[in-house]
Amino acid sequence: MKQGAQGSAGTGIPDPRTRGTRVPPQPRAAEMDRDRDRADGTDAVRGEHTHSETPFPRPRQALQRPSVRGQILDALRTALVGGELTPGEVYSAPALGDRFGVSATPVREAMQQLATEGAIEVVPNRGFRVVERGARELAELAEIRALIEVPVILRLARTVPTARWAELRPLAEGTVRAASSGCRATYAESDRAFHRAVLALSGNEQLVHLAEDLHRRTQWPPAVGPSARGRAELVADAAEHLALVEALGAGEWDVAQSLVREHFAGAE
Repeated sequence: MKQGAQGSAGTGIPDPRTRGTRVPPQPRAAEMDRDRDRADGTDAVRGEHTHSETPFPRPRQALQRPSVRGQILDALRTALVGGELTPGEVYSAPALGDRFGVSATPVREAMQQLATEGAIEVVPNRGFRVVERGARELAELAEIRALIEVPVILRLARTVPTARWAELRPLAEGTVRAASSGCRATYAESDRAFHRAVLALSGNEQLVHLAEDLHRRTQWPPAVGPSARGRAELVADAAEHLALVEALGAGEWDVAQSLVREHFAGAE
């Protein structure tokens, strides 16, 4: 009897004693993803509803691996700034994944990152809600930015050689072109690039990362929508970048000081 049982197991021939027993089906890929999400604690948003959401535009270009998560994160940040992700609306990872043509997992990971940045909040069993930012919160963030960046830029204005400031002129001109387009998302990216380059002259990487995070938060649309700053406001803001670089390149410290304070006083 024992030899018979061993022979059946070793040859792959079904054991008569197990005949009639149902073999459990192998889990499909989607089920394996769901099990993995449960294991890492992300199943709180698995039951998101997708049938009543505001349509989200498909990306213009197909996403390419291996940096799918990073590309989705960039696309979602752009959508936040441009108002394509509406404040107060709830979006699910599966629905956004369908729009991007990827699984829900990288979308969920990108949304979790945005949640840590304060752009969205988790809604259990539904998805993620875009945070509604009021004027007071944006003003507070702008004040913090000014407290950090103004002293640093004024110090750099006195210590950085004028030739270095001239090197930033292309970035300043880039913000002017971006502002002229009237696209809030395009200008936001160009604006951050300029400020990042200015602060990078300090050699303080932690400062650069902290200031950029604050800058990004101030660029998210308030509750009234993306029309809070129109094309004229963006153009005026960009013109201050160019004027600042020109003043610093010419060694006009007093003019530069006035421009820096004015720029941050009017920052959103």
